[in-house]
Amino acid sequence: MKIKSIIKSIGMFTALLLAISTNPGAARQVDSSQWQRQEVNWRMSNGSRVKAIKYPKEKPLLTLDLKKTISEETTDEVLILQEHVATLTSATIISSPPVDGFVPWIVVFATDSRQGEFQLEAVPTTTIDGSYPGGSDPQTDYAIGIFDTGASTHIMDNASAVRAGLFANNPSLVTSNQIQLTGVTGPVDAWVSQPLGIYMDGLGAIDLGEMTDFVDIVGQTNTSIIVGMAGDNLPTVVGTPMAVYYTTVIDNSSILTVSRDSNDFTGPSIKFYEAGDSRIPKYSQIIPLELKPLGGTSVQYVPQLDLISFFEDPINIDFGTPQTPSVVMGNLSQSTFFIHSVDLVDGGNAATDKNRFMLDTGAQVSVIGSRIGARLGLNPAAPEFVVEIEGANGEVADVNGFYIDSLNIPALGQWLQFTNIPVILLDIFSPEGGTLDGIIGMNLFTEFNMVLHGGGLFLQEDPRLELQRIGLIADIAPDGGDGVVDMLDLAVLAQAWLSTSLPSLSENWNALADLAPKPIVDGKIDFQDFSVLAEHWFELSNP
Repeated sequence: MKIKSIIKSIGMFTALLLAISTNPGAARQVDSSQWQRQEVNWRMSNGSRVKAIKYPKEKPLLTLDLKKTISEETTDEVLILQEHVATLTSATIISSPPVDGFVPWIVVFATDSRQGEFQLEAVPTTTIDGSYPGGSDPQTDYAIGIFDTGASTHIMDNASAVRAGLFANNPSLVTSNQIQLTGVTGPVDAWVSQPLGIYMDGLGAIDLGEMTDFVDIVGQTNTSIIVGMAGDNLPTVVGTPMAVYYTTVIDNSSILTVSRDSNDFTGPSIKFYEAGDSRIPKYSQIIPLELKPLGGTSVQYVPQLDLISFFEDPINIDFGTPQTPSVVMGNLSQSTFFIHSVDLVDGGNAATDKNRFMLDTGAQVSVIGSRIGARLGLNPAAPEFVVEIEGANGEVADVNGFYIDSLNIPALGQWLQFTNIPVILLDIFSPEGGTLDGIIGMNLFTEFNMVLHGGGLFLQEDPRLELQRIGLIADIAPDGGDGVVDMLDLAVLAQAWLSTSLPSLSENWNALADLAPKPIVDGKIDFQDFSVLAEHWFELSNP
């Protein structure tokens, strides 16, 4: 793929979209059978993945890998492309985000920790409780999973469950109860586990293939998860039932890679904290979130209820075996995180103040449903690209993709504004019933560091997402930075000079000033951090 053709195609996007959207009747049916096909491996919800993309040869898609290649190259053609993109981009507007985003890979392991028979609720914890099943060792028997706010429960793939010893315990930590997951291409069956402990940390906890850092582990005990069956494509994910209890820091300015079973997993540095931890960065761009359906009070499983056995022997009935996995119990069904409001525009057609968009950290792509597609006047017979989606059951379906003119998310501080956004047109079931308006995927956040504050349960604060645009890692001035690295940032560093976060927290500690070393900050403000600030001195966010 030549860079010049990429430049040409990006320049044509706006004109192409305008020509189609201003005259919907002129759009003709597209024959995509002759399009370029490129194999990919992008994650979606419920174990689905995009396995390939198809597009006209003269209009290649901007993917995350291609975007990274462009940013690293220094040829004349690339410099021209960078200059072109810079004219379309400001500190508050993201133009032409990639089709795919990052994957928030994490480390996951389990214990046999559970409460009493009548205790159905999951218990959050920052210490490891219980024994490792089947003599497993989390240092080597951990799983690589996904931090997935689009998942209403936790899942462990079959191979990881075997390695973690879930089947080895006597009795087994996997029940004989089955549950059916509905995906893009159809249903897939899985097992329901006994109550157990599930724990997670970021990729930074792994060193030379082994898990060596257990200091910042978070988790929950007495939780029932889904366990995949042999041969299915279910991934290991930790979902909303964990995210509601913790604050998740996703640092896209620090990219880590670990190897596991001959596979490389590359993703941002991720840390989990209890709410209120002073090490949590504070960003000024804040998107209010909602936990929907409303009314969530706890994370719990539904016990196995055999009415015949209950009436025959109500004293000895087993309430401890889960019939369904642990979820956030809302008014109607399990709850997940939703963006409070989304505005979309394409070719003069608008869909404004839509509140059924789910925030899905486990989805690399963004999705709009049929209702939104109809409001925007999209023509399914004239897609601009096509994705091949493989479900957890192994079946494959073609789904149409489009570029829409703008997508805005109201936020405190500054609205989040995107232009020329790639989306796929797909109806996905909503936990509220019916289908979602869409999914906000991680392709929209590749240029941001993120702090996801959990919450939304009864007596908890509402959840929220805080953002900081990447580019000025040393722009640490108050109120989210001012777009330049200067004396204001030096003053912040000086105020936090020689402060530490561990083993004890200094009164003048400031997490934003802990700039080095990468990829993992060291918990002390010293000359290494001053060196980073000096390296970026007078750097601008929008030169």
